[in-house]
Amino acid sequence: MRFYHSNFLFKAIFPSCLWNGPQTDRYYLTFDDGPTPEVTPWVLDFLKEHGIKATFFCVGANVEKYPDLYKRIIAEGHRVGNHTYSHLSAWEHSTKNWLADFDKAAALIDSNLVRPPYGKMTPMLVKKLSRRGYRIVMWTFITYDFDIKADMHISLNYLKSVKPGSIIVMHDQPKAAQHIKMLLPALVALYQNAPYDTL
Repeated sequence: MRFYHSNFLFKAIFPSCLWNGPQTDRYYLTFDDGPTPEVTPWVLDFLKEHGIKATFFCVGANVEKYPDLYKRIIAEGHRVGNHTYSHLSAWEHSTKNWLADFDKAAALIDSNLVRPPYGKMTPMLVKKLSRRGYRIVMWTFITYDFDIKADMHISLNYLKSVKPGSIIVMHDQPKAAQHIKMLLPALVALYQNAPYDTL
């Protein structure tokens, strides 16, 4: 079963995490897992063409591998966030090991924003990251563009109920390549008169 909207139980457990954008009159597009040469340049070209700014939660290993793409994201006015170095699940690794991986990415990604891979977080990590001054960003809506079996028409149908102030998750990674090229233009057409912003 796919949960397109953020789960109310997780929101109750982690109320200090950011589940909606700071302003209720705009939409917040976010992209996870890049930068990758297969998808990120296309996404950046599209956003530039439509004058949209977004937030990219980058994997440290990809930043290390494709530094010019990372620099382009920043140069074109987008914001970046830490998505760990190796895309680790906080539910499958110790707090110590997860933080070590996160810190390795932090040496490459200059940001106080963090999105945990898979949206998996623990109360201990929330406490430790918050004490360091990081803001943990979750989402209002996830598109499932990374799932090759997902139907993007279903995602778009659910997106029609998404209100301004929402944080929308997409992916600039190879598994999402086919879906994102259909989804992103359709999403922007759906909210063509709405302002977009970075987190």
